[in-house]
Amino acid sequence: MARPASEHPTELELSILKVLWQVAPQTVDKVREALAVAGRELTHSSVITIMNIMVRKEYLKRIKKGRAFEFTPLLEEDSVGRSMLQDLMTRVFDGSATSLMLQLLETGDVDSEELAAIRQLINRKAKELNP
Repeated sequence: MARPASEHPTELELSILKVLWQVAPQTVDKVREALAVAGRELTHSSVITIMNIMVRKEYLKRIKKGRAFEFTPLLEEDSVGRSMLQDLMTRVFDGSATSLMLQLLETGDVDSEELAAIRQLINRKAKELNP
C-alpha cells in the first residue's frame, strides 16, 4: 500500500525549496551543487526527478532556458513554515501554542538575542490583545 501524500514538503523537497528561496530561478545543476555544499550528495537524475515531482505538486515552476530548465519556488517560505508549525502544534501539542512554546524554550538553545526577540513579540501580542 502506498504511503498517503503529505500536505507538506518532504525533507528533501524542503531542502530544495530552501536553496531556491535564497536564489531563484536556478537550474538543477545549481540546486544540486548547493545541496552538496549543505552535505547532501545526490545524483543529477535524483535531483531532477524530485524537482519534477515538485512541479507536479505545484511547489515549483519550471521554465525552459536554452538546453536547461530553470526552477522557481511557487510556495513562500513563511507560508510553508506557518503551515508546518500549525500542523506540529495540532498533532503533537493538541493545538496548544503555550505547550509548544514551553517545550521549545525548555529544549532549545536560546541565546540572549533570540530571547529578547521572543520577549518583544510577546509584549507586542499582549498589547494587541489588551490595547
